[in-house]
Amino acid sequence: MDAFPRKLALFSRRQFLLMSAQAASLSTARTTTNSLSPEDDAFLEQLERANFRFFWEQADPESGLVKDRCNVRSTDNSVVASIASTGFGLTALCIGQQRGYVSMADARHRVLTTLRFLWQVMPNHRGFFFHFANIKSGERIWDSEVSSIDTAMLVCGVLTCRQHFGHSEIEYLAHDILNRIEWNWLSEDTTLLQHGWVPGGGFLPYRWDYYSELMMMYLLGMGSSSNALPPDAWHAWKRITFDYEGLRYIGSYAPLFIHQYSQAWFDLRDKRDRYANYFENSTVATEAHRRFCLELAKQFPDYSEDLWGITASDSAHGYVNWGGPPEVGPIDGTVVPSAAAGSLPFLPAPTLRVLKNMKQRYGDHCWSQYGFVNAFNPLINWYDHDVVGIDTGITMLMAENLRTGFVWETFMKNPEAQRGLERAGFTNSANTK
Repeated sequence: MDAFPRKLALFSRRQFLLMSAQAASLSTARTTTNSLSPEDDAFLEQLERANFRFFWEQADPESGLVKDRCNVRSTDNSVVASIASTGFGLTALCIGQQRGYVSMADARHRVLTTLRFLWQVMPNHRGFFFHFANIKSGERIWDSEVSSIDTAMLVCGVLTCRQHFGHSEIEYLAHDILNRIEWNWLSEDTTLLQHGWVPGGGFLPYRWDYYSELMMMYLLGMGSSSNALPPDAWHAWKRITFDYEGLRYIGSYAPLFIHQYSQAWFDLRDKRDRYANYFENSTVATEAHRRFCLELAKQFPDYSEDLWGITASDSAHGYVNWGGPPEVGPIDGTVVPSAAAGSLPFLPAPTLRVLKNMKQRYGDHCWSQYGFVNAFNPLINWYDHDVVGIDTGITMLMAENLRTGFVWETFMKNPEAQRGLERAGFTNSANTK
């Protein structure tokens, strides 16, 4: 099915104004922190508490590294950690301590364990870490690459801990880990950053050149106090606009998570650069995705106002990089809870409706001790047996941001975050429209 009107163009000022008006219209129905019902808040509390349990129980107590994924239907003996999952896990420790899921002493001890391991033991190349590693030794697994974006997610977690705990050793370790990263190594011959590097093979043949989850990486690199990226790097990647049912937004041929991950930490509400207000852009993109799924109901009758959301996930046939609009991947009726959950701050009422319906209607089939399983397909009675760290992470962080803005408020106190936004040319939307 091709539900996408194929009209796209490079971004223009006129397009930005149109997108802003669309987002403002959508925001009139946006649930705010103060207007969450007691029922909705209680649901999000249950969800966050379950998510936290994953990051607490599935992190190695000696290294602090967090598993990439975990089988919740049987004993899980996997030893594969993800550096990105560990970044979400560090942030989860801040939320968990703030909410009383774990004591200050225990949370601080786990953070120190993790940061000491990252600084003293974990293999790295020019400060960047391998995507996947042995959860106990930290050694590279699966011939994985030294990953620029996954290291950026880890850094976001490190920075959140530095601000939240205010502990001298955490501050020193965070400083050392961050300043060891040679951001400018990624851009020695180009302003477009490399996806990664492999020993014996050099850089991967891919660059971060189109709008995606890349924003956090460029902002961190420009905001670094050592080996910083030049401000021109922010303007090097392309911003392409898409139209869907009259909605216009900056996007890519990619899953919904590209609109979510950077904004789990970077608070871009009421901010814009010369191109867009990216929070409003993500609001419009999420609404387009919701409508896209409703259109898909002609083929997959499980999709409805109560059940929608597709992003990169497991499926009955393996891992699939799917989503839309425009349609990406062989969509088959699978639903991915983190698609809606990662957009909670953008469209609270519609996403809450979906998440509550999933739990109420499908119960233990889609719910576990760690929250939602990664994906499920009610049309074929398939329910995943795994949870995935980064999807559990985006769920927990965005739930907390909707409720209190805690992650945004804590992370944005970092001078690196502020410098990154300043060097990228961000201004206050309210003062510059």
